[in-house]
Order: sequence, then C-alpha cells, then structure tokens
Amino acid sequence: MSSTPTSPIRHGGDRVAEALQAHGVHCLFTLCGGHISPILSASKARGIRIVDVRDEATAVFAADATARLSGLPGVAAVTAGPGISNTITALKNAQLAQSPVILIGGAAPTALQGRGALQDINQRPLVAPHVKRFIKIRRVRDLGPAVDEAFAVAQAGVPGPVFIECPVDLLYDEASIRQWYADAAGKGSSVADRLLRFYLNRHVKKMFDGSATVIAPQVRSVAPPRASDASLQAALAALAKAERPLLVIGSQALVLSKEAAHLAAAVAKLGIPVYLSGMARGLLGRHHPLQMRHQRRQALREADCVLLAGVPCDFRLDYGKHVRRGATLIAANRSTKDARLNRKPDIAAIGDAGLFLQALAQAFSPVPAASARAGPVSSVRAELVEAAARAANARLASWIAQLRGRDAERELDIDQQAQASGEFVNPIALFRIVEKELGENALLVADGGDFVATASYVLHPRTPLSWLDPGAFGTLGVGAGFALGAALARPGSEVWIILGDGACGYGLVEFDTFVRHGIPVIALVGNDAGWTQIAREQVKMLHDDVATVLARTDYHAVAAGFGAEGIVVKTMSEVPAALARARALAHSGRPVLVNVWLDKTEFREGSLSM
Repeated sequence: MSSTPTSPIRHGGDRVAEALQAHGVHCLFTLCGGHISPILSASKARGIRIVDVRDEATAVFAADATARLSGLPGVAAVTAGPGISNTITALKNAQLAQSPVILIGGAAPTALQGRGALQDINQRPLVAPHVKRFIKIRRVRDLGPAVDEAFAVAQAGVPGPVFIECPVDLLYDEASIRQWYADAAGKGSSVADRLLRFYLNRHVKKMFDGSATVIAPQVRSVAPPRASDASLQAALAALAKAERPLLVIGSQALVLSKEAAHLAAAVAKLGIPVYLSGMARGLLGRHHPLQMRHQRRQALREADCVLLAGVPCDFRLDYGKHVRRGATLIAANRSTKDARLNRKPDIAAIGDAGLFLQALAQAFSPVPAASARAGPVSSVRAELVEAAARAANARLASWIAQLRGRDAERELDIDQQAQASGEFVNPIALFRIVEKELGENALLVADGGDFVATASYVLHPRTPLSWLDPGAFGTLGVGAGFALGAALARPGSEVWIILGDGACGYGLVEFDTFVRHGIPVIALVGNDAGWTQIAREQVKMLHDDVATVLARTDYHAVAAGFGAEGIVVKTMSEVPAALARARALAHSGRPVLVNVWLDKTEFREGSLSM
C-alpha cells in the first residue's frame, strides 16, 4: 500500500520518522551519532521533540518512564557500537520491569560489517538476550514496517523492549549512498576491480529494491491478554469463602495505564485489604482505608487467601515463603513463568492482572457462595443466609481493623524515630516534612538504596502512576532518565527525584540536559557520605567498610555548574525553607538539586537482600 506522507520521504530516516509519527511518538530520546543523524533530523521535521542526553543509558531510562506512564512504547535512538553497548543495563532493566521500549540503534554500512568499520561490532549477541525481538534491517523498504512490527511486539503479551538495527547506508538519501558505493568500487579494469563493482552494484540494488513504493505505517491494535473464565470463577469462589483475604498489586497490573482509575475503583469495590508495590503505589491515593503500608510479611503469613496481581514470588516475597502454605494462592499475571515462579499457585489467572481485578470486582460479592446460587428460599433460609453474610462481613471488617491497627503502631514507631536529633538531618524527619510539602501533582522518582527505602516507608504517592522505581533489577542510576521521561510524559507534574548520594553520581551530568531542555525537576539528595545500604550489613558481618565510604560532596555546586539551582542543607531547621524554595524554583521552570547532609540512623537494620 502506498501513501502520501505528511512530509517528503527523502531518505531512510524519513521512513523511520514517518512510522514513529504514525504511532503517536511525541519525544525521541537520543545521544547523537552519525549513524542515526537522518532519523533525528527527519523526526524533528515531523514535530517529534528530540531530547538529547549525556549518556545513552539515560535515553533508554527516559523512554522506559514514558512507556510506563503513557501505556505506549517509549522510543530511544543511539549510535552504533559503544552507543548501543552503553544502553545494556537500561535495556535489561526495561526487560525485567516489563516496559515496552523501542531502541533504534545505528550500525556500520551493510557492505562493511565485519570488516573493521568504525564502531562496528556484531550487535545481535550483545543485545538479543535483553529484548523481546532483535530486528535487523537489510533493505530500505523495510525500515517503516520494522517500526510497525516493533510497536506490536513490544506491547503484546508480556510487554518488553524491542531493538531495531538500522545500518547507516539505509538511512541517507539514495543518490549519496549510490555515489558512496560507486567511489568505493573504483574505476580499475582488473578482474578483481570488475568483480568488486559487480558485487557492490548488486548489493546496492538489493538495498534499494522496492524503495520507490512507500508503505504506509500500519498501526496495529494490540489486544491485552485476558485470563480464562474458569480462573475467574475459581478466584471468585476462593475469595467468597475467605475470612482473611489479602491483595498485593504490583507494577504489571498498571501496564494499561489508562485503566488506572477503573482499576482503583475495582479494588475499592472488592473491599479487600491491599498492599501496593512498584508502579501500583499511589493507586488508591494517600489515605484509602483498604491500603496497608507496613508489616506486609506478617499479614501474608496470616491471610487465608492471597491474590498476587502482577507480582511474582521473587526475592521480595522471599521466593513465595511469605505466603503460608495453607493459604489459597491466586496469581494473576501476564507471564505464565512469573505466575508460577518459585511457587505453584492454587489458581493461575494468566492474562492482564488489572483487567482481571476489574472482572473480579464486577462479579464479586463477599456473601457466601451458596447464597449466590440460591433460588426462591424460605424466610428461615433467607435469614440464615443473611446472618452468614453479616458474619462474613464482620470477620472481614475485623481483619481490616487488625491490619490498620498494626499500621498505626508502625507509624507511631516511625514518628518516635523521627524525633531523634543529631549533628545533621534525621532522614525520617526529613521525609515527614517532604510528605507535608509535596504538591498534589507530585510525581516521585526513586533512585537509591537506603535513602529511597526510608522514603518508601514515609512518603505517600498522591495519585495513580506517581511513583517510579527501577523494579526487580534494583538498578542504580535510573533517576535522571526516569525524571526526564516523566516530566515530558506528564507535563505540569511536580517531579521529584529521591536520590541516594551513591546513586546521584550516575546521572548528575544530566542536569545539563535538564537545563538545556527546560525540565524543572527537584532532586533531593540524601548525603550520608556512603553506600549505606551495603555498609550496614558489610560492617556488621565483615567488620570492614571497604569501598562503602564516600565524601560529603558538594553535589549542589555541581548542579549549579550546569546552570541549575543548588541548595545545601545541613540542619533540620534549614529543611522547611529549603524545600519551599526548591518547589518555588521548579514552579518557575528551574531544575534544582537539594543536597541534604544526613545523620546515620539504624532505621533499616537488616536490609541485605539475597
């Protein structure tokens, strides 16, 4: 099918850009390189915002955040060789977080691959293990369709990243490329020269074969997978008879981000106490009576029916040991592997976890199952059924009250620990103040170990999809990229990066990016001069702090050197004014870094994960 493009198709880069535009891409994250320049230029000409960063990993992290918040694949483009190898950690993070990211990578000219060309490596074995599909382009005509395929694959089933390899000689205009190959072929008359010309002419013909016809972008509708009716009915029956049901919702339940409000309503209708993790944090707002925040391990061990929605039994649930063996375990997950990871569920609902919860809520009634099947009954039978329903509701209310009581006790304990004073700033007290200061449109990006984990106990995300963390890979360095993607996906949000001082070192250079592109983030750096999460257990077990000690570095001065605002805070009395100033600066359009000197605490003793 041919099309009349919105902008002229002059070269292969135009074909890629035309497809990106058709798929609704508004921002393309990149670090420039000659191998991909035509894609960047053509995308800019079509109104796609080009956001250039200082590290290729940042570009992929930004695309990842965009994908999580918008529900559509985020896109990054990087140059060949080291440009691609620099993205591997970010790609793997997206894969394990199940984020639909499209990474477009340059490559050496098709005829020179494997012959020592600039930045030429065999990219497939490097990238393929970390993506759902590696698409290698060999003809100009395939550039646009490859983008269509990548978008479909990234979103289907279990979402994940897709890589498109675009050799440089497929991206520039045909006349220039033909001239380049003609010059390479030379004009010699020897047999070898004539064979070389024959080979290169045939190679160029294959590259441009069929390129006169422009294939219109094909935006495919990708239907989300749905769990079977049998699993739905089995889950309904298990929940109906449960006395202490518990719901745990993870990031995967928010893959369909536009369904977040419907998912929140479904959880409220189910009336089951719930713990939220990852991207699900904030789903129910700040103070919903069903949401529990503390003592999850104990609750899981006491529950008689546990529904894991988009949550695998990995290290975060002690490989399934947190759920007692006598409980009915329901696993709703797009991934069959994740649903059965380390522990076989009693009921496996393989499909979109968010849609499964919505279907449950539509059909669920906390009345004993027998009453739902009853036809006309005597008044005595009706009274018995009603009494059973009241008893079931009373047991559920008692269970919820028990969990909320524990939450209240833990909050009091946290309050007491926030009262401790020292030479610098108590991190718990700091976050108590931040919690009060955050705007209702705050979007929190978590990047760090000890400091971020402390924040997770205290900060309450305001709305659905307002918390971003790396996920199961535990990657440090996501902060700058996530914040960049979040700010562009959710314009008008108050974007905070909660940064450990260790994690801060990865993306500090991106304050240059924030300044150049007018991204007014607030970075809150917890500066305790160390890799504290590691040091806690290392010093206790090995009696050695080797490689865990940092300096009280002037991170605020570094940010100021890039043209941002820098604020240093060394005492508790300085905290309120510093936070208020940071918010005011961000609201005026300035990125700002607040460097807070922290006291050491024992708040998170025993934090080693294995």
